[in-house]
Amino acid sequence: MKNKTIRTLLAIALVMSFGLSAAACARQVGTGTGTSGETETTANAQIQVTQEMNNSEGGEHAITADGETAEYSNVSVTKTGDSSKNDEADFYGDNAAIFATNGATLTLSNMVITTNGTHANAVFSYGKGTTVNVSNSAIETTGNCSGGIMTTGGGTMNATDLTVHTTGNSSAAIRSDRGGGTVTVTGGTYSTDGTGSPAIYSTADITVNNATLTSTASEGVVVEGKNSVTLNNVTLKADHNVLNSKNSTNYNGVMIYQSMSGDADEGTASFTMKDGSFTNANGDVFFVNNTVATITLENVSISNKDANGVFLRAAAAGWGNEGSNGGKVNLYLTNQNIYGDIVVDKVSGLNMYMASGSIFEGALNADNAGEVYVQIEKGSTWTLTGDSYVTSLTCDASSIKLNGYKLYVNGKEYVEGTASEGEALVFKTESSSSSQPGGNGAPDGQQGGQPPEMPNGEKPSGDPPSGNPPDGNGGPGGDGNAPPAKPEDNAN
Repeated sequence: MKNKTIRTLLAIALVMSFGLSAAACARQVGTGTGTSGETETTANAQIQVTQEMNNSEGGEHAITADGETAEYSNVSVTKTGDSSKNDEADFYGDNAAIFATNGATLTLSNMVITTNGTHANAVFSYGKGTTVNVSNSAIETTGNCSGGIMTTGGGTMNATDLTVHTTGNSSAAIRSDRGGGTVTVTGGTYSTDGTGSPAIYSTADITVNNATLTSTASEGVVVEGKNSVTLNNVTLKADHNVLNSKNSTNYNGVMIYQSMSGDADEGTASFTMKDGSFTNANGDVFFVNNTVATITLENVSISNKDANGVFLRAAAAGWGNEGSNGGKVNLYLTNQNIYGDIVVDKVSGLNMYMASGSIFEGALNADNAGEVYVQIEKGSTWTLTGDSYVTSLTCDASSIKLNGYKLYVNGKEYVEGTASEGEALVFKTESSSSSQPGGNGAPDGQQGGQPPEMPNGEKPSGDPPSGNPPDGNGGPGGDGNAPPAKPEDNAN
């Protein structure tokens, strides 16, 4: 009776906080399985828990699918215990509650999954050919470095209608790490409360459809290196109010960067958002540093509650080599309204393309520091709110409203009501780590370091970790008490 009471209380708490109700299990110490045959019902939905599977041993799993096809439903899974092998946990799945590897196909439905330990990710897909399908389930993690759904090494994760809540540091709700993979999320609610714990930390290709993403102490989304996040009709709420890395000086809603820790390939990062809404509570809406990035926005309602924050900041931070670690951004706006200044520092650059009736109200490159190209399609408009400086401009005679301010194009003052023809900047991805073999950390979320022997998520030789995997050398680690120093820290 006691166990049933605890499950019911946890389920109600999840419903009240995140909108999807589910029954949760008692947090029991010990390893083993059992059956309950009980149905936990809440106001909006029910999960019938017919089996309990628990594990409390550090480095082990409650459920493992190794090279097989397996299905579980209506199971309450509880995982306690810490991992003493930080990299193996974050890269290769050590200590995850549910772990799939070696080309397994694992299907989970109507699950209640709870973890309480450091480096105790809830559901983990590792390796090329491995697929995890998880639906109609509730996930809660409370330890540091413990993501909700985690994908590395080229694995695949398909998540539908989940309620995921994490409270630890460096614990993204939708999390990826070295070697990345493909993650598709449809519906559900994903929220985080920890420092360095964004709703999404991407070193993978992640697509989210029709879901709600909320972070209360970190960026809403972090993209690292040659990886992507695509949001379709998503509600994104970010309140980044705690810095988790000495490399970070700004608060922001979306951060795109390259940590040089070896966890993400160098190349163009991508953030795409169509429809839906994005509310930023603190700092800048977008921050890009030490990478080339493409940001594509279409018909998104964007609100920045911080009057001192800017819309986009492309600038150097603590990652990469000084002088070559700025942000190079291609910004595409389609039927998109944006409000707020855009800052481009001296080692950064911006190409901004406005189409299909887009509106920009703000000052651009007011310090005349970086290089900027602006292309405004007929029907779109830029209204200045401060003096601005661009390197090159393409627009028709009706595109720009000076609003009492001055615009300089390659040093020459622009005359309102005139057309202009210019050329875009060319950005190339260049290494900013040639003199820093170990990188210099990740933004608030993951921890940088020397890459392991086989980068890009390739699995070391031998069996997948289940107990005590070999030592690793870097990446998002941590000491089990403090989160690592990367954007999974500022992020995850």
